[in-house]
Amino acid sequence: MDQSYSFKDTNVLVMGLGRFGGGLGVTRFLLHEGARVILNDRSTADELADPLKDLGDHPNLTLALGHHDPSVLDNVDVLVVNPAVPRPWDNAFINAAAARGIQVTTEIEIAYRRLNPDRVIAITGSAGKSTTSAMTHHALRVLDIPSVLGGNIGGSLLDQLDTITPDTTIVLELSSAMLYWLWGRSSDDQPTHPAVSCVTSYNPNHLDWHADEMHYLASKKVILTPDRDSVLPESLQAWANANTRILTGNDAIEGCAVPGHHNAMNASFAIACIRGLHPHLSESDLIPAVRTFTGLPHRLHRSFEHQGVIYFDDSKSTTPQATLLAIKALETIAPRDRIHLIAGGYDKGSDLTPITKLAPELAGLYCIGTTAEAIVAASSSNAINCHTLDHAMHQIHTRTQSGHLVLLSPGCASWDQFENYEQRGQRFVELAKAHAEAIA
Repeated sequence: MDQSYSFKDTNVLVMGLGRFGGGLGVTRFLLHEGARVILNDRSTADELADPLKDLGDHPNLTLALGHHDPSVLDNVDVLVVNPAVPRPWDNAFINAAAARGIQVTTEIEIAYRRLNPDRVIAITGSAGKSTTSAMTHHALRVLDIPSVLGGNIGGSLLDQLDTITPDTTIVLELSSAMLYWLWGRSSDDQPTHPAVSCVTSYNPNHLDWHADEMHYLASKKVILTPDRDSVLPESLQAWANANTRILTGNDAIEGCAVPGHHNAMNASFAIACIRGLHPHLSESDLIPAVRTFTGLPHRLHRSFEHQGVIYFDDSKSTTPQATLLAIKALETIAPRDRIHLIAGGYDKGSDLTPITKLAPELAGLYCIGTTAEAIVAASSSNAINCHTLDHAMHQIHTRTQSGHLVLLSPGCASWDQFENYEQRGQRFVELAKAHAEAIA
């Protein structure tokens, strides 16, 4: 363990609890370590009622809510920043802490410095990083290799430290913001890079956080170092070094439970990452293991099947391009004229033409939410304004037969009718199961 990241008897300010409790894990961990914690958030106690209830009372916990006033930094030794804070190098509160000589860090850095980097597989990418990380962890579990999954996916890794032994493989999904905090800052005290790093893809993204593409690009590339193993797609061959393995389309692992060529490539990334840390494992061991991965919730997840009709929850699809990718993936299972697509939602101003062009080729296009009327109006045929997800599912259930696929891939955000895409996906699966029970 890095002794500079021991917090007993220190004063630590946690910047940002979040309404969904993103700071709960690090707060609990610090209190358990024996730190005196100030929990600081712009939101009020009423707005944070649910996560505060989960946290409970503690004699070493102080609340400073409704502001980020620099006065709360008095006598603070360490500031723990929520990685979601955009452009932290320009943040007045963070800069005020640094000017006082306060150590500035994040939850992921605290967790990473408690790990043995020689046991870490770190995965990033503009797309595919979550599925590849989960697929890697799944295959390790199938093969009875002790492993944990953390980082940008799942709960706080700090909650799992007690379960990690010298034999445990740690799979980390790392966002560009996390990578910036780990290796993107100018510092002589950077942690050691992981044993194996993987970048699944690159496209400009999260420019609101990074301010420009050059910073985003640099934050992705810091995961790579010449003295450690790495895995890259052919499209990023220019990033390679002497210890890089380049994967091409010929390496794709077809026949996976999750459909689509992009998931076949994700499977090949997962296998390459595992073999980088466990070279004794053969592809004949690993390929059957990754093929049984059924997908992450709300990401083209094969969620339910009844009487030959298969339901796919792709609620995380919030762009038309993501919807097209989902359709292309399902074409490996059934032709388009057997696919019932539910699309629409909150209007982000995206060009929805790619979705409207699908309508004549599908078994049906069922439009919901604020964008429903516009999608139907621009579709030449075969599109129905269902307004709500409930009504869309009712319409679909009058038209499906064995061999058909039902796909929720909205291509739009969920905020007009749901709190988030998770709630939308959960409702989709609930309606599918309710229909099956009604006709049983």
